[in-house]
Amino acid sequence: MAIKLHNTLTKKVDELQPLNPDLVTIYSCGPTVYDHVHIGNLSAFIAADVLRRVIAADQPAVKHVMNFTDVDDKTIRRSHEKYPDDEPMKALRRLTKEYGDLFLQDMKIIGNDIDALTFIKAADDATIAGMQDLITELHDKGFAYIADDGVYFSIDAYKKSGKKYGQLVEITESNTSSERIQNDEYDKDNVHDFALWKTKKPGEPAWDFTLDGKDLAGRPGWHIECSVMSRMEIGQPFDIHTGGIDLAFPHHENEIAQSTAGHDDSTYAQVFVHNEHILVDGKKMSKSAQNFYTLSDLIQKGVDPLAFRLLVLQSHYRNPTNFSLENATAAHNRLQHWRNIAALRHQSYEGSENNGEMDPSPAAIGAIKEALNNDLNTPEALRIIDETFSYIESHSIEKVNHQTLTDLLQAIDDLLGLQLLDSTPDITDDQKQLIIERERVRDEKDWEQSDKLRNELADQGIIVRDTPKGTVWEYSLASKTS
Repeated sequence: MAIKLHNTLTKKVDELQPLNPDLVTIYSCGPTVYDHVHIGNLSAFIAADVLRRVIAADQPAVKHVMNFTDVDDKTIRRSHEKYPDDEPMKALRRLTKEYGDLFLQDMKIIGNDIDALTFIKAADDATIAGMQDLITELHDKGFAYIADDGVYFSIDAYKKSGKKYGQLVEITESNTSSERIQNDEYDKDNVHDFALWKTKKPGEPAWDFTLDGKDLAGRPGWHIECSVMSRMEIGQPFDIHTGGIDLAFPHHENEIAQSTAGHDDSTYAQVFVHNEHILVDGKKMSKSAQNFYTLSDLIQKGVDPLAFRLLVLQSHYRNPTNFSLENATAAHNRLQHWRNIAALRHQSYEGSENNGEMDPSPAAIGAIKEALNNDLNTPEALRIIDETFSYIESHSIEKVNHQTLTDLLQAIDDLLGLQLLDSTPDITDDQKQLIIERERVRDEKDWEQSDKLRNELADQGIIVRDTPKGTVWEYSLASKTS
């Protein structure tokens, strides 16, 4: 079942045609590890994780690479602030190691499979050497020039070579400038020659580099990092490049330029998949606007991290997600309902042999996959799950086939990462005995003892619901709130 994706390069939904039918290659722009990532950043990584999951369901192998930006203006500035007494390189590595580890923790907590990723760091010596090699190549071919503060990429030389600058966005005279821009965080509305390498400033970490006989000890610019890291891990061209829509220009546009300059093949990546922002009060969530939440913030407010994942999936990745605590609570309640459906696989009822004839799972799994293969239509996939679970609830629960329900839950977890199986363990034997005892005293119409046992189970996070076929137990909302 081929996956179709909206390709920012072609501005339309294209069917993925892997360069190698036996291996799909994906590169995702990862975090800049100078602080806690906010949930807007995490939403991009959820989208990339789901993309890999959906492709892996039908492809023999997927290699998914994600980078750590662990040397740039932000990391250097923050490392100096946090570790002012350390030597610059030591301070940089301490800072980025700390926040890189915290990022990986957040990734696991929100359901992303970090074991399925290949991580690469910009500040590793091998990566730096690769950047220096590419910069040297660009300089030797006339696409880069040495200035008083570093080495710059010449957009004019690139265009004169016959290549198009502006494959992802429209470039016009109004947003083109002949100026150079040295800052990694420059005005994204204008096109400038951009820094490939920056010569050392006082107090900055630096790597030795000689070009055209000149001593250029310093460190890389931001854009060159991803071009080299993707090439090192999955070659060029590769299949899919992912990232937030704000990275399309200038970051991804500059990656294309510096990666294809002087090459006959103008393809850097076949498909660019860009996700939209999370909005707070109609505005993009960002640290500069001070309107952001971290994952820790959500947990402190009682929001399950997997409910945040579900909230992200409720919007199509190409549409903004409106974040509010009310929306997060609604997603939390939806996830809790799904978990209670998942818990049915542990339960037996009068007349049940756990192999009932009610089996909507195969059709549901196929429909979910079809929705996700259609440009990752997660809202439609979630609608199908809701519809299937409602069907299960509306029929006699003793007819639920435990194995096929488990198969459905496994498919949902594999494709969407919601961990419905892992988050819904069976209750203990002691709790089951309490339920049996409660049913016995109910048969004897000992309502006082029945209520006492109900309350005892509630204190343990178990809610019981009486049906004509017996007692159904569910997890209380509080018991599954992190």
